[in-house]
Amino acid sequence: METRRNLRPDEIAAMQAKGCSAEKWSDIWVPASFSYEHISNTTFSGKIVIGILEKEFTLSGGVKKHSGIHQATLRNCTIGNDVLIENVQNYIANYQIGAGCFIQNVNLIVAEEGTTFGNNVQVAVLNETGGREVSIYNKLSASLAYIIALYRHKEQLIHKLQKLITSYSESLIAGQGTIGSHVKIINSGTIKNVNIGEYTTIENCTRLENGSINSNQAAPVYIGDSVIAQDFIISSGAVVADAAKIIRCFIGQACHISHNFSAHDSLLFSNCNFENGEACAIFAGPYTVSIHKSSLLIAGMYSFLNAGSGSNQSNHMYKLGPIHQGIVERGSKTTSDSYILWPARVGAFSLVMGRHHHHSDTSEMPFSYLIEKDDETYLVPGVNLRSVGTIRDAQKWPKRDKRTDPVHLDRINYNLLSPYTIYKMLKAIENLKNLQQLVGETSEVYYYQNTRIKGSSLQNALQLYGMAIHKFLGNSLIKRLEKTNFRCMEEVWQQLIPTSAEGKGEWVDLSGLIIPKASLEKLTEAISNGKINSLTTIEEILSGMHSNYYDMEWTWAYQQIEEYYGVNLQQITASEIIDIIRQWQKAVTGLDELLYNDAKKEFSLTSMIGFGVDGSTADKQADFEHVRGIFEKNPFVTAVKEHIITKQALGNELISRLDPLV
Repeated sequence: METRRNLRPDEIAAMQAKGCSAEKWSDIWVPASFSYEHISNTTFSGKIVIGILEKEFTLSGGVKKHSGIHQATLRNCTIGNDVLIENVQNYIANYQIGAGCFIQNVNLIVAEEGTTFGNNVQVAVLNETGGREVSIYNKLSASLAYIIALYRHKEQLIHKLQKLITSYSESLIAGQGTIGSHVKIINSGTIKNVNIGEYTTIENCTRLENGSINSNQAAPVYIGDSVIAQDFIISSGAVVADAAKIIRCFIGQACHISHNFSAHDSLLFSNCNFENGEACAIFAGPYTVSIHKSSLLIAGMYSFLNAGSGSNQSNHMYKLGPIHQGIVERGSKTTSDSYILWPARVGAFSLVMGRHHHHSDTSEMPFSYLIEKDDETYLVPGVNLRSVGTIRDAQKWPKRDKRTDPVHLDRINYNLLSPYTIYKMLKAIENLKNLQQLVGETSEVYYYQNTRIKGSSLQNALQLYGMAIHKFLGNSLIKRLEKTNFRCMEEVWQQLIPTSAEGKGEWVDLSGLIIPKASLEKLTEAISNGKINSLTTIEEILSGMHSNYYDMEWTWAYQQIEEYYGVNLQQITASEIIDIIRQWQKAVTGLDELLYNDAKKEFSLTSMIGFGVDGSTADKQADFEHVRGIFEKNPFVTAVKEHIITKQALGNELISRLDPLV
């Protein structure tokens, strides 16, 4: 560390001649090699530390600016090497400013005593009137926030977690704020009580107050034009721009908030994309997307959601105020102008069309359509399993992970079929068969959780759910037995033995993290009784569960295979395994053929409307093919056809290894 010294009398005189003044010149400390050449018209007060000023910045268009301090008022600031501070209308007070920063044309940057920089702010998520507040902090994950928001019935747990977050936040209280190295702040208004991480860019911003911007070199944060943010945490890699307004919000890693979007009392986790619309008291898990005007997400919990234009919910029925909430489980979509009156719950990977007022709960009917007809909600269970859009979404989510920070706050499981969704399918089949027994198999309409199910839809659902269950359980079995040439059935039985004690029973989706419910209960109990008293330890345990997912998945699948097929996996014969594989091949091929046929609709004559506008039918076909391509050469169609061949071969390969043991 370079030795610091006070200014010499000749340096003080020279700086005074250049329009500088100080409350007390002896409180200014500079490096031994200090040069005052690039300091002018600046007022200093309190303790000031200034680094060397040797670097030259090259701006867009080739303009060059030398590091220095001009037209500014500084109080109690530590300024790193090669910083440019220029044209500060009010002042900068109580900040440590890192090396290589560029600060130009700003109004006010100040940190006050006792601030925690947005940490421990209470966000009234889901219920605007309170009761589910989540205290945000720099390293909050979607899975921990899920526990805090939804497990209010565990009072001791919530008390302990709140205490841990408060303790962490209090450790951040300091007399100074921080502006990390290589930060760029230009043409911006008021910045008050904000910690700014390294490599942040803040351009033309209106106001930032009481928050933390957790930028770093690997995942820089960008704050753009006319942004207003108050009581916030912005995680690494995020973009907040174009007149966005966020009040009491946590913005997750690689989120993109822009185009006049406004949000308050909301949690927006990794890779969310919000534009134009509004969010109020929402819990937006990873990949929640709402980019259209007139869209309002309110008092709901979502993840992997795609909200259509004009999507809307309402959280009160004009009685006791905005107290109702809703849950739209992972992977769902809302069509244009769709509406849901809370309270309601929508099952995973469902499509919501029309307006729904009847407080339905389809959480045990995943992959469904909810369609409005004559002011009633019609449920079409399982139909989304044959939708090409659903499969395309599952493929694109991992590719659209924009997190470049090596440390991921959110653990995200992308699997369409998992113990979480398959468990619900098993419950769905049970519920649908109970309806058949209760009403009769020939009934035209069945009533379920404030929805109506057509008889034909129920029959199709039983078939679709069955195919998906065969597919998942077969996948798990084949994966377990791959790459081994068995000499006897004892070796097969040995390889089938689960390697994880955890995994049995119901599973839960902690906003992206899929884990056994029993494992979650074990964790929450350990927090409640004080055996775990560290936020870091909690996150490490959750990360461990995520890493151990496939071992725990097999433990679950092992039990389900025995129950579903009526076999004992420690005594199963080769013939029984081959029979399961045959059913798996049939299910995989059947689902792929349904996807193939669904994709083919995108190449029908109806889809060609608007093509070849001034020509013949042949011109329409040719124009369509030039723009959209030929069906058989479409990448997704090709992938489906290859998938059928690959899976058939995979099953046949296992059968060939088991045949000698029959």
